[in-house]
Amino acid sequence: MRKAFFVLIAFYAVGLWAQDKPISEVWVSDNGDGTYTNPILHSDFSDPDVIRVGDDYYMTASSFNTAPGLPILHSKDLVNWELVNYALPEQVPLDVFNLPQHGKGVWAPCIRYHNKEFYIFYPDPDFGIYMTKTKDPMGTWSHPVLIKSGKGLIDPTPLWDEDGVTYLAYAYAGSRAGIKSLLVICTMNAEATATNNDEVMIIDGHQNESTIEGPKFYKRNGYYYIFAPAGGVATGWQTILRSKSVYGPYETKKVLHQGNTAINGPHQGAWVTTQTGEDWFLHFQDKGAYGRIVHMQPMTWEANWPVIGVDQNKDGIGEPVATYKKPNVGKRYPLKTPPDSDEFNQPKLGLQWQWQANPEVYYGFPTTMGHFTMYCRPIPEAAKNLYPVSNLLLQKFPSETFTATTKMTFNARFDKEQVGFLIMGLDYSYLKFQQENGQLYLSQVVCKNADKNGEETVIGKTQIATNTVYLRVNVGKGGMCNFLYSLDNTNFKPIGDPFTAREGKWIGSKIGFLALREGVTNDSGSLDIDWIRFTK
Repeated sequence: MRKAFFVLIAFYAVGLWAQDKPISEVWVSDNGDGTYTNPILHSDFSDPDVIRVGDDYYMTASSFNTAPGLPILHSKDLVNWELVNYALPEQVPLDVFNLPQHGKGVWAPCIRYHNKEFYIFYPDPDFGIYMTKTKDPMGTWSHPVLIKSGKGLIDPTPLWDEDGVTYLAYAYAGSRAGIKSLLVICTMNAEATATNNDEVMIIDGHQNESTIEGPKFYKRNGYYYIFAPAGGVATGWQTILRSKSVYGPYETKKVLHQGNTAINGPHQGAWVTTQTGEDWFLHFQDKGAYGRIVHMQPMTWEANWPVIGVDQNKDGIGEPVATYKKPNVGKRYPLKTPPDSDEFNQPKLGLQWQWQANPEVYYGFPTTMGHFTMYCRPIPEAAKNLYPVSNLLLQKFPSETFTATTKMTFNARFDKEQVGFLIMGLDYSYLKFQQENGQLYLSQVVCKNADKNGEETVIGKTQIATNTVYLRVNVGKGGMCNFLYSLDNTNFKPIGDPFTAREGKWIGSKIGFLALREGVTNDSGSLDIDWIRFTK
């Protein structure tokens, strides 16, 4: 295993260094009065799955091609969440994910707790279904085991039954498998390290449950339940399948949809029960450039059917709530949020940061000098834009509207080296700080349809007399971005044109940094990122 793997473990290990955990200034769901406002996370934690173990709640989500992958979030009350770890320091197979693989990699995972161990089952639609486990979710997770190989196998969920039989339900991605809109169940060994080839189809959704996928497998009061979204990511609903027999036949019932609300496609999530016996359902909403953000709905039971949300329009199906009373978990807990701002004062990279592929050790280093240093890496020879570039240091958008300001110092050594402050998606824009003829210039770069080899255009080029600059982006509703710069962090001047952020491949738009150069050298220039601060 490569040296970089061990470096990443050191970077992302939780608890090795004490650090402050400030509350986000741009999104807090907890209203402080016993209620919360949806979304509980206005960040792209796609396909969330949640479990409770004792008084602790754990969430994981899709991470696709980014590294590290499989985020681990922790909460005490289902409203206040911290990002505490990643289960995948690097993504396998290494020879594939050492380069950007947009939209590939970790699709909808499932987290479970069984026999005092935490399990995550995740699909890679090009390779099959993997399993990783640990006794400590905030520590190191096991190397992933491919428990079922095959193209297009997605959305796995296990069930350890009372009779000792272990099941795995999953779905199919038509793009790889050639079949879709159906769910199957197979058996596997108790250790969940190998499955059997004994699949039974439990639903063909083509008639009434088109694009049914994302099953979550549960058992309650003698019934087997499959919670499964249908109807498409941005437009669908939540369906429940119920049967007294593991293989069916299953009854179906639609229990959550958009109705008259503004929350489109409310589905794909997790049922969790609190210590006090309350039931809740966490799911995502596809919000375009912001990705798939996380909502939470109250849940009750009637005649052994779950009722999710509130039936606001009296059509017999629940709709999402905007504000609601917080879950009763027996006590009150302080505010927590995933990190966004970063002072780069710790000798490890903050958990909010991910790379566009498995990183190499020479992409950059944390320091004890109050900054993170990135090195200018060669632009791939065939690259027409940033889409195939691995060394982009990025984090999710933390809110619908925000201002992000960064202080950076460019230590250029050669002409045509550049660093930048980036809004990344299928379309992207960044402030490029580049050396030309021994001088430094700042400009805005815009690229449309990067995934289709769109070309970059340069706007508003201006010479800068210092190598330390303050760069800012104001993000408004709809992902409207306006860039500014300053030499003193007081007087900011606009630069370039307004830019509308756009989603990536199955992910939301991201914000972060780049450091690039043309050609190879033995002593490249570098970027010192002093801080980035998110404000309203």
